[in-house]
Amino acid sequence: MLMLELFKMFSIGFIVALTGALVPGPMLFVTIEGTLKKGWRAGPEVFLGHAIIETLVLILILFGLTALIGEREMAFISVTGGLALVVFGMMTIMGARNTSYDSQSQDKVPSNSLVAGIVTSVSNPYFWIWWLAVGSALVLESYKIGMVAVLFFIIGHWLADLGWFTAVSLSFSRGRGMFSQRTYKQILVSCGIFLILFGGWFAIG
Repeated sequence: MLMLELFKMFSIGFIVALTGALVPGPMLFVTIEGTLKKGWRAGPEVFLGHAIIETLVLILILFGLTALIGEREMAFISVTGGLALVVFGMMTIMGARNTSYDSQSQDKVPSNSLVAGIVTSVSNPYFWIWWLAVGSALVLESYKIGMVAVLFFIIGHWLADLGWFTAVSLSFSRGRGMFSQRTYKQILVSCGIFLILFGGWFAIG
């Protein structure tokens, strides 16, 4: 019976995370950007940055601290988070102008994919809304079964995120050789524009 409950929480964590990951968002675009700069490792690194923040949020939920966050705090998160995404998008566009694409040497180019995973998680209001509304309820429900159920839930959640963003980075990494210099820069600029629009929508919403 316990194993059935644990599998249930694992499945819920996996499916819920996968449906969220499949929706285009800031993390997807920084994954693409990072992949073009350094290869397939960008996907796992973006996920790692995301998982670090989720671990902190999980701890806050278990200690009941998320109950202290009200509408005023969420409004502050939306504005500051949106502005952070705008800045991140502008940095991406400016970086694209000075970036040269060489399919033979891209794996040697340093990238801040882990930091990008952290920034796009912290600055995305949807991330906080989901964890405060849906995520916290699922975590507390699994906690009724025991801490091991919480672990099964978060492992399922992380496997979905890791699998998806690794698949994205692998896909773009294999196709890098087909990108011309112009196409490469256009993709980076497009990612930057999306982040600016996404952030602006949250900041003024």
